Amino acid sequence: MYNAKSLKAEEFISDEEIRETLAYADANKDNVALIDEIIEKAKLRKGLNHREASVLLACEIPEKIQEVYALAEQIKKDFYGNRIVLFAPLYLSNYCVNGCVYCPYHLKNKHIARKKLTQEDIVKEVTALQDMGHKRLAIEAGEDPVNNPIEYILECIKTIYSIKHKNGAIRRVNVNIAATTVENYRKLKEAGIGTYILFQETYHKESYEKLHPTGPKHDYAYHTEAMDRAMEGGIDDVGLGVLFGLDLYRYEFAGLLMHAEHLEAVHGVGPHTISVPRIKHADDIDPSAFDNGISDDTFAKICALIRVSVPYTGMIISTRESQEVRNKVLPLGVSQISGASKTSVGGYAEPEKEGEVTSEQFDVSDQRTLDEVVNWLIKLGYIPSFCTACYREGRTGDRFMALCKNMQILNCCHPNALMTLKEYLEDYASEETKRLGMELIDRELEKIPNPKVKQTAYEHIHDIAEGKRDFRF
Repeated sequence: MYNAKSLKAEEFISDEEIRETLAYADANKDNVALIDEIIEKAKLRKGLNHREASVLLACEIPEKIQEVYALAEQIKKDFYGNRIVLFAPLYLSNYCVNGCVYCPYHLKNKHIARKKLTQEDIVKEVTALQDMGHKRLAIEAGEDPVNNPIEYILECIKTIYSIKHKNGAIRRVNVNIAATTVENYRKLKEAGIGTYILFQETYHKESYEKLHPTGPKHDYAYHTEAMDRAMEGGIDDVGLGVLFGLDLYRYEFAGLLMHAEHLEAVHGVGPHTISVPRIKHADDIDPSAFDNGISDDTFAKICALIRVSVPYTGMIISTRESQEVRNKVLPLGVSQISGASKTSVGGYAEPEKEGEVTSEQFDVSDQRTLDEVVNWLIKLGYIPSFCTACYREGRTGDRFMALCKNMQILNCCHPNALMTLKEYLEDYASEETKRLGMELIDRELEKIPNPKVKQTAYEHIHDIAEGKRDFRF
């Protein structure tokens, strides 16, 4: 039986409830009166439940879809302004004991190059990332209790935070590792992580067990209940996601929203982020072998509906997606993107050569440099942000959500974004990007409504030009 407050995976992600929801959505996909009612509710900026959102996802009426797109764009601006936060993944190790059939790290893949970074390697990788201008990382590692125990992950986090190179510093480390124990989540919290990220891959239990035939990840309940253990361990910023293409997208969409509703119901704090990766080509993996792939138009519709359904969440699009697709979905609610990503182990300091046995997790579609991505965002009218202030000021969990849901977070985020962009322009940008960025900063400073905040931001921007760093509201 469906129960959003239950701590049992099969009760807060109820197969019966999802199937009833999809049937309800099919029955009402042309019900204009109901669709209008749901859109009006979405305009209140309080979100939609999984059943309401599923009706909109099933709806194929062009003008109604356009209404949703316009609303998604406005809601994103209301909550997060025109900022786009930038980050990079850092792959620590691709040793893995699981048998996931869609991932090249699976145990039976004998021709991928297995690698694990030493602490000296991490210094090289992080230095290379700092030389690009990155301030925020998401660390990734396969599940392997021998090669990648929690002690290794903790040591890596400590090393990353310790590296100060020129004006560079990694100010926030998000962690994407396998489901683990409350005790280990507590250790991650004590290590100073930002967000704990874990993709469900698929919410369909039967498919999940087939896709994860061997290894600890085979346990659907243990994996699905991981966020509750993370919250119990003190981690109050968690990130959800499914891998679209593994199962039917409407089922996954409903399950994803139900998981968000569950976190709200039990912990009072929904997901800090939601990621929307699609399965991509990788060593030993052919995405066409999975017959649930989604079109770019469907992908865009999912992004827009996540934004209107979970208005407070940060939505992440990675370099799995091409520049063209990112162009398409940026206006529909995306607030974070990766830039100049490498999905190989050690790929920043020593990029893999063509023909070399790869250690990549998947092919990267957007191959641009970070400067090219920053330049592109500025030209589109966005503020590329390297801000990590909320995490460092303790604005996490319910504190962050309270500010965000009241649309007050902008008072901090807007000037913080401008100051971190100014740091990037001074330390790393090409001449053209620096010129365009300074013009953007001058325009955006004038939009700060609070005179005191505006004056302080002006002063900090000047101080950054004089060589000072790391100001935040």
